[in-house]
Amino acid sequence: MDGLTTKRKLYIVGELALVCAAMTIAVVTSRSADWHPINLCLLLFALTAIGDRMILTIRHQHLTAAFIAEVLTMALLGPAPAVAFGVAVWLIDTIRRRLPPLIALCDLSSTVAFLAAGGLFVRAVLGDPHATANHAATQNVTFGLLIFGLFMATNAANFALVAAHHSVFEGRPFARQAREVFLPLLPGQIAAAALAATLGVAYTNLGYPVLLGLVLVLLIFQYLAIALLRSEDRADQLEARSVHLASLQLGVLSALVETLALRDRSTARHAAAVAGYARALAREVGGTDAEQDLAHTAGLLHDIGKFALPDRILHADVLSDADWAVIRRHPQDGAALVGRLDGYGPVADAILYHHEKVDGSGYPAGLIGNEIPLASRILAICSTYDTLTARDTYRSPMTPQDAMAELRRVAGRQLDSELVASFIAMIDREGPDAAFAGERADFEAELAFGRRTRAFAAPGPR
Repeated sequence: MDGLTTKRKLYIVGELALVCAAMTIAVVTSRSADWHPINLCLLLFALTAIGDRMILTIRHQHLTAAFIAEVLTMALLGPAPAVAFGVAVWLIDTIRRRLPPLIALCDLSSTVAFLAAGGLFVRAVLGDPHATANHAATQNVTFGLLIFGLFMATNAANFALVAAHHSVFEGRPFARQAREVFLPLLPGQIAAAALAATLGVAYTNLGYPVLLGLVLVLLIFQYLAIALLRSEDRADQLEARSVHLASLQLGVLSALVETLALRDRSTARHAAAVAGYARALAREVGGTDAEQDLAHTAGLLHDIGKFALPDRILHADVLSDADWAVIRRHPQDGAALVGRLDGYGPVADAILYHHEKVDGSGYPAGLIGNEIPLASRILAICSTYDTLTARDTYRSPMTPQDAMAELRRVAGRQLDSELVASFIAMIDREGPDAAFAGERADFEAELAFGRRTRAFAAPGPR
């Protein structure tokens, strides 16, 4: 234990104390009546041992078919047989699998803890289920509900102890283990608890031969658990591939924007500024989270079509009519690039129409008023404001006040007047931090690449 931290040493001491306490409970509460009828003891031990061989590992948690037999042992025999069977099966399993000491201790402490506690609880609530005075109590639905609750409570306790061990020794967050292991398996555990309850009541009414049906239950459990494990593996592989594909596709687009920025240093900053303003304006006008994200994403990528422009046009001081014709194609080129990403159709539309004007004089389609997508109208305002105020995108940058006056001047002809009013109200309310936000914009920060690729890979519309 020399290489262990104090926290881990204390946790090991705690696990050892838990084992000692469970063993003490088993010895102190043991009675000769607990081991009768002998046929039931032998059958439950055999089922526990057989079920323990049906072991599956799902995200570092071990799942065995023995749990139903263990719960029935707690309910029908008591804490001493339950702990004794658990220790015997644990010893066989430890030797067979050659478990490391820490893992073996974790399995032992979690197993004997819930077996002793569960058996003691049934003993306290019901007494000896084989006693004549308790026959009526064990032959009705109340006994079944007791077994069901016992199964769910001890199952949760077992998971908690094992997950806590992994959290302390391997740094796996407890909440993540619960989310990825316990919750997905919960429906199956509820079904298993119902089976255990049914078998327990059936035994008290019909005798131990009915428990032979548990063999079939264990086989069904094994089949379903293996199917679930394979399904989980396929889901993990599909998710990993989706994230990889999303990362690749979005990475290509962001690389194009950043490459364009090497040719025109203002491009990336301008894209980040427009994205930030666009999200804020979409929120200002009551847009949903999806609409805000649409405006933000379109802002990041709205000028990506300029990647196709030659340097002589991109850096020209004076443009010919032919050059302007080429420039006017950048919304279509950008929309074509972005539209190739599955689920990014609305973003491509926003990019395609962000140079339309509300009076119909814009391009490429000459749309009028609300024919222009909301995200495109938002982009037009945000792009115009940043172009007017930023030092690197305009020869004589305007003050925010002058830029807002210019927005008012063209509102109703080029820009949506209601959105302009909302944008100005937002800038006025937020003050200098908002008015000069474009100067501090950072493309990498706005892109939030990791989050965006995970969202892109997730199912559902974007």
